[in-house]
Amino acid sequence: MASDDDAVARRPWHLWAVGVLSLIWNAGGAVDYVMTKTHNAAYLANFTPEQLAWFDSFPPVMTVAWAVGVWGAVLGSLLLLLANRWAVWAFTASLAGLVIGTVYQFGVSAMPASLNTPAGMAFTAALWIGAVLLLWYAIRMRACGVLR
Repeated sequence: MASDDDAVARRPWHLWAVGVLSLIWNAGGAVDYVMTKTHNAAYLANFTPEQLAWFDSFPPVMTVAWAVGVWGAVLGSLLLLLANRWAVWAFTASLAGLVIGTVYQFGVSAMPASLNTPAGMAFTAALWIGAVLLLWYAIRMRACGVLR
């Protein structure tokens, strides 16, 4: 019977790389969420009053979607590092939160023009690319038997 040390040793190097890099990336989202929701003055100092009012106007469903997107991604990254199959579900939840958040931001709300910039669109695209790739990677690792 294989020991836990053998199971850790059999994990491919890229699982560690993807897990650590995704945790760092997703921790940035977690910091943004916490600082915004706790109204951290130093963190929010670079936002305009119009932008802050928009953040504060989020309905509960958007707040929940944002939380699920952020914390699902953090959990997914941690579960990847643990080679746990539940990483797939955490990244699925994270992507669902991103879908709802994106629909709200660009389809429902009156997002301030100062946030609807090429840089803002590029950042949203980066979030989508990252979320889809992390879910794809977790599915592949589960299919290969790496995630148990």
